[in-house]
Amino acid sequence: MTRLVCSALWRLLFYDLLCWMRFSKAYQFVRRCQRAHRSPRANTVDCVVWAVEEATVWYYKNTYCLQRSAVCTWMLRRHGVAADLIIGFRPLPMDSHAWVEVDGAIVNDRPQYQKFFRVLDKL
Repeated sequence: MTRLVCSALWRLLFYDLLCWMRFSKAYQFVRRCQRAHRSPRANTVDCVVWAVEEATVWYYKNTYCLQRSAVCTWMLRRHGVAADLIIGFRPLPMDSHAWVEVDGAIVNDRPQYQKFFRVLDKL
């Protein structure tokens, strides 16, 4: 588990560096990240989601939903899970949020976001 948390920390930093250059670089990086050709273990999703959440506790600055979800999607795909990064919005009151779905179910946040937010993009 320590290795997963360290990997998540590194990826949080890498995402920050991509965004520092230009947000479009981070966006395209996640869009192009392919699922690894291996079978994930039964608890892979839970372990990766936990590792990303744990890494955010130790990260040097606050992380927001888009960064956490992008890193979680990237890690899940690297472990063979078909994960989707969803960016959603709510028109009134105006709000936006990002989360990760596996087989249509939210894995890193509350399931009610699917009900209250419209999908703006699915990576």
